[in-house]
Amino acid sequence: MASAADGPGNLGAEQNPLNVPIADHGAWATAMNNLGIMPVGISGQQLVSESLCIPRFDPGLSLIGPINPMMGGIGLVPPPPIPPDVPVIKEIIHCKSCTLFPQNPNLPPPSTRERPPGCRTVFVGGLPENATEDIIREVFDQCGEIIAIRKSKKNFCHIRFSEEFMIDKAIYLSGYRMRIGSSTDKKDSGRIHVDFAQARDDLYEWECKQRLLAREERHRRKIHEDRLRPPSPPPIVHYSEHEAALLAEKLKDDNKFSETTAVLFTWIDRGEVNRRTANHFYSMIQSANSHVRRLMSEKALHEEEMERAKEIFKNALMAILTQFEQITAIFTAATRQKAWDHFSKAQRKNIDIWRKQCEELRNAHSEEIMGIRREEEMEMSDDDSDDIPNKRMRTEENGVCDQTQASLKEENDSLRWQLDAYRNEVELLKKEQSRVGRPDDDHAHTQPHAHSAEAQIQLLQQSMHDMQQELLSLQEKLSSKETELEQAREEHRYLEMEVLSLREKLLSGKGESVEGTNGELHEKSVNGCVPSLYLSRDRRSEILRGGVASEKEALLLGIISTFLHVHPFGANLEYLWSYIQRLDSKVSAGELERLMVRLPSMFRQELSGVGATLEKRWKFCGFDSLSSA
Repeated sequence: MASAADGPGNLGAEQNPLNVPIADHGAWATAMNNLGIMPVGISGQQLVSESLCIPRFDPGLSLIGPINPMMGGIGLVPPPPIPPDVPVIKEIIHCKSCTLFPQNPNLPPPSTRERPPGCRTVFVGGLPENATEDIIREVFDQCGEIIAIRKSKKNFCHIRFSEEFMIDKAIYLSGYRMRIGSSTDKKDSGRIHVDFAQARDDLYEWECKQRLLAREERHRRKIHEDRLRPPSPPPIVHYSEHEAALLAEKLKDDNKFSETTAVLFTWIDRGEVNRRTANHFYSMIQSANSHVRRLMSEKALHEEEMERAKEIFKNALMAILTQFEQITAIFTAATRQKAWDHFSKAQRKNIDIWRKQCEELRNAHSEEIMGIRREEEMEMSDDDSDDIPNKRMRTEENGVCDQTQASLKEENDSLRWQLDAYRNEVELLKKEQSRVGRPDDDHAHTQPHAHSAEAQIQLLQQSMHDMQQELLSLQEKLSSKETELEQAREEHRYLEMEVLSLREKLLSGKGESVEGTNGELHEKSVNGCVPSLYLSRDRRSEILRGGVASEKEALLLGIISTFLHVHPFGANLEYLWSYIQRLDSKVSAGELERLMVRLPSMFRQELSGVGATLEKRWKFCGFDSLSSA
């Protein structure tokens, strides 16, 4: 007490401009500073300079924490943390009309109820009977601005402050014994108890504040959402012949293609297409379709750019790998004995570390390059490219045939659409001609119009006839291409059979026959003869349709025919082979397939299923050939 009074207490006494009989300023200043409260006197003046108060105290944030109640006087450096079981030491507080004595520090602190939201009112009980409202205001006015005091006749009152943080300062006074003046009368003494009070005014103001904050938050969120919301699309103009003509011109422009397609889609979706406007919409759709080739060419250009970028990247990686190899060679040369002995121990250690790091980076780089190469090989190769050497030729032929077929179909469709457009025009002209018909007195006036309409109809019919002739010629070309495609597939099946037979001969150990066959093939190719893989079409058809070569094939033919006859919907090769394996385990699936391929008049292969369930099934068709014969 004395040390505290000698320090900041004396400073407060020098700064106090009022001649108020205060016993000890230091005790009040120490008690308030321990709470984190700005030490002030009874009249509201500051007792201690701000530089000596506890730092980081903000009245708007209530009490600072953690608070050190054991701080002796006012310290500039915060002391170490104190365990929570250490009791809080409170000191005597002297006021003008009364004195506040703290309770025994060994007793438990006074209990308080749960703090209501927005609480600014405290309950003060245990007041002396002779305590007046002025004395209560004198004691609690130093905690903050008091709005109202409601005193009861039963020695308690309610005090409402202007801010919420002032409540914490008032709660600190709970447990003190108040003594009015120096009287020892029982009516002039009492142990005060300060607790949170639940007031309707506080709750209402707190709810109003919360609603205000919620409105502000909603307003901020709405502004943020409006800022992030994408702009509305431009309005679509209504259809008219003038707008349709403008749109048809815009469709030819590549830069305005997206906007015009949106307008065209909206018009079609609204139902603007009818018999009168069908030709306009057809021309616009045709203009939109003309952009397909442009898009495909742009895609091809982008793919070429991507391939060039990949090639540049791969070359750069190869150059980096080459430099890594050169650096590794330098380290390898440096680690040889004739050069290694001249380095110091520290230099050898650094060179060894550098060499290991360089080798790790080189290995990681080479693995990356190998991964790129593997990806390219997976993209460029097929699974059966090693098994069937003629598959590339077959793929190219099929690709050319498919491309030709697709182009023919596209031309066919375009001709059909033009034919439909001409038909619509003919029907419109006929209707106009029927409308133009009038009574006999106006016949002479309408006769020139009828002749012009008939001439136009004849021209349209002639153009329709030409279109039909062109369509028929395209269909004939399409059918011829399909027959060529079937022949190419037949040749491909024969080549597959030849390759499989040669492979089985190699695997079965018939080295001499294979060598002889290879020698004959080589000799024929040298002498200018065509090898067996490239026999004439008639010869291949004769071989494919050849008879049974041995008794074993005859037995297999009978078993296969019986098995497939009892399976009218066909059976796949694996199912058939598993059945024949029970009878003869030496028979292979390739042998069964070659036998059935050689006899197309008895066995037919068909595709069944959809999507992932698609499979090839063999069916018996021998009776079909007999009935047709």
